[in-house]
Amino acid sequence: MSALRVLFALALTLALAGPVQAAGPNLGILIYKYDDAYISTVRNALGQALKDKAAFTMLDGQGDQALQNSQLDAMLEKKVNGLIVNMVDAQAAEDVLDKIMAAGIPVVFFNREPDLGLLMEYDKAVFIGTNAADAGKMQGDLIKKIWDSHPDYDLNKDGRFQYVMFQGEPDNPEAIARTEWSVKQAELNGIKMAQLGRTHVCNWDADQAEAAMESALAESGGQIELVIANNDSMALGAIAALTKHGYNLEGGSKFIPVLGVDATDQAIEAINKGLMSGTVRQDGQAMGEAVAAVMLNLAAGKAPLEGTSHRFDDSGLAVRIPYSPYLGRK
Repeated sequence: MSALRVLFALALTLALAGPVQAAGPNLGILIYKYDDAYISTVRNALGQALKDKAAFTMLDGQGDQALQNSQLDAMLEKKVNGLIVNMVDAQAAEDVLDKIMAAGIPVVFFNREPDLGLLMEYDKAVFIGTNAADAGKMQGDLIKKIWDSHPDYDLNKDGRFQYVMFQGEPDNPEAIARTEWSVKQAELNGIKMAQLGRTHVCNWDADQAEAAMESALAESGGQIELVIANNDSMALGAIAALTKHGYNLEGGSKFIPVLGVDATDQAIEAINKGLMSGTVRQDGQAMGEAVAAVMLNLAAGKAPLEGTSHRFDDSGLAVRIPYSPYLGRK
């Protein structure tokens, strides 16, 4: 995004985002992208948890780190009492944290994990997220269940699960861990896995995954026995392509199991209709509520976890919201 477009987008988002007024601290909330299905769940829960407890302005980074940097500067100029940050690019967190430290205000990073070594330099910084590998491991356990209950999915009867992989982003630690551990855990469970073609990087996006699935079908045709996606949006995008070719239709006979992560409403509906095999629930409601509770504590000068049931992991500055598997009928 050009500098001019960044300035225009910043002016527009600030104009549209009037602050939610309430007693309590004045907070700034920076979201990486509003139209991410899972993040929408988190930000709605966060807004509800802060309602009547804090004044806050929430801004959409639109997936652009330059825009988010400008939004951060605007928040700091407003002299907010605390910041909640869902990074567009976690690797840009050092510059973001430096500005927040200079302002001397607390910050809660969530979902997109910065280098925790950076956060150790600032006693008013906390991260709230998940253990990324766990989502992949749970997908691997679901693969085991699917394979054991459906030997008919082994189309060529070679004793291996031929799969295609949809990864969120190329350098995102969460995406990398989910990609790696879904396959590794399946293999640890005794399933022989064989990847077809390249890993499709689709940036968590349904439309990109749909196009990539079309490409995978053209390249691999009837060899595909499983689709693994780092999130539900990409899983649903893959299903959109499959249905165009007669697969995964409600009541249809041709089916390729598809797995995602997040347990979005759309994914649960697809699973309950038998169009998708399973997902891993990432509890957006719990994450939003945890972020709000920790931020309110920090803004009030209290210990971050005071009055909550949360515990820090071994780092002493990160809270991990647990995943849980969700398996459908197929």
